[in-house]
Amino acid sequence: MRAEIPAKFRYLFRPARYKVAWGGRGSAKSWSYARALVLQGAQRPLRWLCAREHQLSIQQSVHKLLADQIRALGLGWMYTVQQASITGRNGTEITFAGLRHNVDSIKSLESYDGVWVEEAQSTSKHSWEVLIPTLRKDGSEIWATFNPDLETDDTYQRFVVHPPPGAVVVKVGWRDNPWFPQVLREEMDHLKSVDEASYNHVWEGHCRSSAVGAIYEKELAAAESENRITRVPYDAAKPVDTFWDLGFGDATSIWMAQSVGREYHVIDFEEGSGFPLEHYMRKLQERPYIWGVNWLPWDAKAKELGSGRSIEEIIRAQGRQVQIVPRLTVADGINAARTVMRQCWFDREKCAEGLQSLRHYRYQRDEAGEITKREPVHDWASHAADAFRYLAVAIQTPQREHREWVHQYDIAVSGDNAWMA
Repeated sequence: MRAEIPAKFRYLFRPARYKVAWGGRGSAKSWSYARALVLQGAQRPLRWLCAREHQLSIQQSVHKLLADQIRALGLGWMYTVQQASITGRNGTEITFAGLRHNVDSIKSLESYDGVWVEEAQSTSKHSWEVLIPTLRKDGSEIWATFNPDLETDDTYQRFVVHPPPGAVVVKVGWRDNPWFPQVLREEMDHLKSVDEASYNHVWEGHCRSSAVGAIYEKELAAAESENRITRVPYDAAKPVDTFWDLGFGDATSIWMAQSVGREYHVIDFEEGSGFPLEHYMRKLQERPYIWGVNWLPWDAKAKELGSGRSIEEIIRAQGRQVQIVPRLTVADGINAARTVMRQCWFDREKCAEGLQSLRHYRYQRDEAGEITKREPVHDWASHAADAFRYLAVAIQTPQREHREWVHQYDIAVSGDNAWMA
């Protein structure tokens, strides 16, 4: 059987722990990786995971791309394409998963031969740190393909700036694709003529200085330049407040911060999806902090149909201090966050996922750079951003409420119900 592949991707058929292709659009990265995986799975039995950081449905995976390659190569006799998996007559098994909120279940994949992470630019530090040691079978491989976004993103730092020993990391672009179509060439030339910066990002694979429409671009740049994104130790003499965005069938995000003089030390972050409240309470209890106030959004007052109690009531019943964040418009909350961020110090390691979300939190903009919607884009980055907005609003509550908050600190630290791990 004759199967062509661009010359730049021949390394896919040679052993290496890491095989990473990054660069601009039109380079045939995904096409080549899909073809290589299908061919190798036909030659010998493989157990392979195809993953993305965010995958809510099989339609968001490379499932269709692999199915297309199976048809193009005439390998329909070998493979059975099922709704959520692909299997081979020789025992090859290809499965699909999202990493962001399922990464703990990925720990059972130690017997797999490899994983291919597509659109890897958004893969978080936590996901990589769980996934990489999980693939421990001799000869197992980790593949990644991505168009870079921000230079600060973990995937870019991990594989391009500081590549692991023995990794094959290749930058590819449209010039490396011998079948680059004319229709894409016309789109590329047009973008270059009207917006060279966007052309360099989209087609040449250059990193952006910030996400398009990034809401906190200036504030985070200032925090970096002033070295306020660094190691921020926990002060055992002060309580830690939590600031929640509750996900009902969606992600729940929690920032953890301490008030130290006129500064706010944001020392930790937790996020998950599809878990009950008890999961997050347990995650917090595992940390060695003295806890202060749990600041919840207004919808924490809603009573659940099953228990007949609200999130606020459930947390209070555990002897923990609770306050409800005043309900403001999103725009007012963003303004509060921009103000408060000037006083914040962030722990670079423990808050890495939350910071990644803040960097990618954005307004939708058109090609001319104009905001097309007044509301921020609701995507994976918005949950942590909403929780940080609640942090800012809580901090800026009126002075009378602030005095009550300080009094509750005294109760939390000295009373019988002090919440400690």
